[in-house]
Amino acid sequence: MILYTIMPEQLVYPMDHTEFARQKIVHVDGIDMVVEMGNENDYSVVRVLSTNPQHFLQYEPGQKISFS
Repeated sequence: MILYTIMPEQLVYPMDHTEFARQKIVHVDGIDMVVEMGNENDYSVVRVLSTNPQHFLQYEPGQKISFS
């Protein structure tokens, strides 16, 4: 079965609530993004919440960032 939709995958196929507990929205360098906690101070970018294409060149999903 192929599903064609403009809705994000997370809305069509909801995940377990424990996965959402590890995610949070942060504001880094003027860019809002959803990050997922990895190790102690390491986070992985899940989604960039910006419509500016230049922001996607700076931070991309899957990129590791750290807060010191």
